[in-house]
Order: sequence, then structure tokens, then C-alpha cells
Amino acid sequence: MRIAYSVETVRNAERELMARLPEGALMQRAAHGLAVACAELLGDLRGRVYGARVVVLVGSGDNGGDALYAGARLARRGAGVAAVLLAPDRAHAGGLAALLRAGGRVADDPAAVLAGADLVLDGITGIGGHGGLRADAAPVARAARESGAVVVAVDLPSGVEADSGEVAGEAVRADVTVTFGTYKPGLLIDPAREHAGAVRLVDIGLVPHLPAVPEFEALQHADVARLLPVPTAESDKYRRGVVGIVAGSARYPGAAVLAVAGALHGGAGAVRYVGPGSGAVIARFPETLVHEGPPSKAGRVQAWAVGPGLGEGADAGGGHGVADVLASDVPVLVDADGLRLLDAATVRGRPAPTLLTPHAGEAAALLGVPREEVESSRLTAVRELASRFGATVLLKGSTTLIADPDKDVPVRVNPTGTSWLATAGSGDILSGLTASLLAAGLAPRDAASVGAYLHGLSARLASRGAPISALDVAGSLPEAWRNVRG
Repeated sequence: MRIAYSVETVRNAERELMARLPEGALMQRAAHGLAVACAELLGDLRGRVYGARVVVLVGSGDNGGDALYAGARLARRGAGVAAVLLAPDRAHAGGLAALLRAGGRVADDPAAVLAGADLVLDGITGIGGHGGLRADAAPVARAARESGAVVVAVDLPSGVEADSGEVAGEAVRADVTVTFGTYKPGLLIDPAREHAGAVRLVDIGLVPHLPAVPEFEALQHADVARLLPVPTAESDKYRRGVVGIVAGSARYPGAAVLAVAGALHGGAGAVRYVGPGSGAVIARFPETLVHEGPPSKAGRVQAWAVGPGLGEGADAGGGHGVADVLASDVPVLVDADGLRLLDAATVRGRPAPTLLTPHAGEAAALLGVPREEVESSRLTAVRELASRFGATVLLKGSTTLIADPDKDVPVRVNPTGTSWLATAGSGDILSGLTASLLAAGLAPRDAASVGAYLHGLSARLASRGAPISALDVAGSLPEAWRNVRG
């Protein structure tokens, strides 16, 4: 599992560690790891470090010191290293002296050295930076990107917000980010994640000084494998979990088919469908149990999914589908059109857990803010929704975030997916899949995390760089399941 901590937590851990080390030792550890990563990149790019042209962009903080010391190590291995000092009077004195002793130099013309660079080290600002790049730094960052050199960010791309993943102005776009001690939230959350490129974590001895419970988590294969429900010899379809689906309308019958597809391919023992799309559902999936409604009369289920394709002003399942489902005593997933019919007090008063799965537009409507505000501040939005509704919230998007109503529980960030997943109906598949995991007994946070992970992985496996449909995603779920367990 990848874990991340806030800037304040990282700073506190660094202070504890530095108190136990000789002065400057922590920076030297970081610089060593950074130099090793850069040497590996130059080896891949040119075959060797000797003769490579390296430019170090240096601000006034410790990140500039890390970059200068790393530049000195590369210079000692024969690289031609030039430093661009954006704040000459405040550049790290020890790092600059080390670079000059190793044969590096201070660039007189930043544009000229950047134009010929093989690798650029971004040490402009650190994890404490706010508000985007300053006016004098932005042109240098743009020149680095346009140079064609490999851009390596030190700890975090300069100009992005470490704690929130927001990008409030211009920021460095790195090919690789070498981060120290632990991941920072901005390396996992868009839009900042898009600026980080590939992320390499360097161990500097920080872990023993960090809290046992992180502030952010990103599951990996082994974590998901541990959570996957697997039937035993004594299992039958009812013990595996029966999921109820309230979806579809005369205008959107396909949403019912897709939600059922997600549930059936997601491990449900049986699926009960309630809504006007029974004919389309049975034609595609004859194993589905159908009912005209209301949901409370359809038979016993272990979880409900409600909302996909209900349509404007409509409410499937006998006219009161959403209200009827929310009145049940089992976990409920609410998606799409079902979200429009939500009342926060009703959700908060439910005796069983509720999982909301909005995209940015739906989240904006629930919060009463512009969509752009949600997209630029995804972490703030998902936390606010979880708090306001007293529910687990899965906020879909380029970075899918899962927040628990308890603010002390780590926010989860989904690492899987592909841009080809932005296709009609893919969210309906996710609803059915995640509801099947709820029915199998997973807690809402785990069901949302595993559902998003499998959904994204399935899309990758189905696509392999080519366009896909929502049903392609559903069809690849067994392969994704095997991939995780293998």
C-alpha cells in the first residue's frame, strides 16, 4: 500500500529525525537518492552520466539545496552541471559551494543552458510552496519543459500544492518526481498528479517517525487481493450476496443492463432488478431476478444500488425507488440520477451505511458550487460531501477519491484506470460492481476502494491502448480479478 502524509506531519517527522543525526545528514541522504535516480535516468537516456548536460533550477529553500548537492555528485561523475539561481542571495550556500568545487558552474544565460540540457532538476520550491510559480520562475519552468530534456522534480513539482493536489497557477510538469521519506498527497491527487510524472520514493529513514495511521492511502494488488470475497465450499448464491439494482428508465434502458452487468461480473451470487428495464435486462442476462417494484417488495437483498439511468424527474421501482431503498436496513449505493433526490438528513439518519458515487458535476450540484471548483479542489469536495451526508463518498474522475465520514480515517486514492474509461455507461458498471462487493459483506470504504481498483484495472486490460465500451469493462472484470489474485 502506498501511503501519504500532510506537509505538517512530514515536517514534524523530519525535525525528530534531524535531532538524532549530524547537521546536514538528512539533506545528504536526500541528495544521494536524488543523484542515483538521475544517474539511472541518464544511463537509460545516454548510456552514461559522463558528458551529460544537467541543469539545476535552484530556489531559496531546502529543495534547492537537495538539487545542488545532487548536481555536485553528478558533476563528480563527469556530467556538465549548470545551476540557474532564481534567488541568488538566498541559494543554499553549502550546496552551491559543493557544486562549484565539483566543477559545476552558475549559468549566465538560463535559456542557453536549458536549450542544450539532457536533464533538468527542478529545485525551485518545496512541499511548503503555495500559489503556483512566481513570475520570475514560470518562464524558466516553461523553457525546461520545451527543451526536450528529462525534467526531474525534487520531492514535488514546483508550483503544485502538496497537501491538496491543487494547482493554483503555473507549475512545473515533470517526467519523474523523486520524493523523500513518504508520498505527499499532491503526488497522488489530480490535477497535481498529472504534473508529477513517474514517482520514485527514496528512503531517508523517515518512516519510524511518522504516525502509524497515514492520512492518505492508495491500494495495490496485494491489498485488494486480501479484501476480495472468495466463495467457500459451503457457499451458495445467497451466502455470496444478493444485490438489488434500481436503475434504468424508458429513456435510458441501457443503464439497467450495464448496472446488472457490473454486479454479475463483480461476484454477486444473485441480482434482483427492479425497474422498467426488465425486458432488456432479461434479454441480456437471463439469470437476473426481476420485479416490477417497489424495491421493498422485491425480496431479500444484502445491498442496493440505486440511481443509474432513472432519468430527469423520474424515480424507478414503483414511483418511489430511491426513498424506498433508503428506508431499507441494508447498505445502499446511490449514483447518477439517484443523487438528485437525496436529502442529507435522511442519509445521515439511516441505520445502515450509505455510499455515494458522484462525478464532479454531481458533486458540485450536491455542494451547491461550480463544477470547476470541485475539479480543482477534489480533496476538499470529497471530504465535505462525506461530512455533510454522513456517508462514504467515492468521487469519480481522473483521480478517484474515497472519503469516510470519519475525518480521522485515511482518504483513499485509486491508482488504476485509463483515459479510455471516459465512456458512456462506465459509471453504471462501477455502481453494480461496487454494490456486489457491499452485498458480499465489504465495508463501504473497502467496497468503494476495491470496486474502483478493479474497474480501472479492467478498463486497462480491455483497452490496451484502444477504445472500449462499458460492456468491454464489465467483460474484463474476471481477468482483472485473476490478475489481482495472481
